Amino acid sequence: MTRIIAGAAGSTTLRVPKSGTRPTSDRVREALFSSLESRGLVDDTAVADLYAGTGALGLEAASRGAVEVVLVDRAAGAAAACKENARTVQKRVPGVRIDVHAQPALGFLRQTVRTFDLVFIDPPYEVSEQELGEVLEALVPRLTRDAVVVVERSKRSPEPTWPAGLEPFSKRSYGETVAWEAVVATA
Repeated sequence: MTRIIAGAAGSTTLRVPKSGTRPTSDRVREALFSSLESRGLVDDTAVADLYAGTGALGLEAASRGAVEVVLVDRAAGAAAACKENARTVQKRVPGVRIDVHAQPALGFLRQTVRTFDLVFIDPPYEVSEQELGEVLEALVPRLTRDAVVVVERSKRSPEPTWPAGLEPFSKRSYGETVAWEAVVATA
């Protein structure tokens, strides 16, 4: 069972597609959000959840004070689950804007004009390092000056190749999961 951990929509159960997703565990989400919230990085933010799956990361941010959330996943089942979950969370957090895009992350980033303060990237393990690198590169112009990017991968995956414009500053391991954080590079 996947659920929202805390905030206005805390304990809300999320729909999980029958296959093709690997939702971030409650333990990992709680640790990530405790760290982000302690630094004031969730409240009043615009959030993107790329490779959203159930939308759990973006919707957790909505529950905890983000004002705008975009969920992006190319898989039809995942996008449908995200839409349903977004409607459910929006009932508990009516002031937040939640949009769902059923398309590849790279395509979304290349066409959007929106900017984000906090971005979660949790691709399926089979997504290549090259594709992840292209997504990170396309993301840089979509970030605000103080943005934070969180990349979640298997502990067997190498560290992402960070493009110019992003500086890694944190790596945390949670069992089989590793989360890297990066910030916008300052000149």
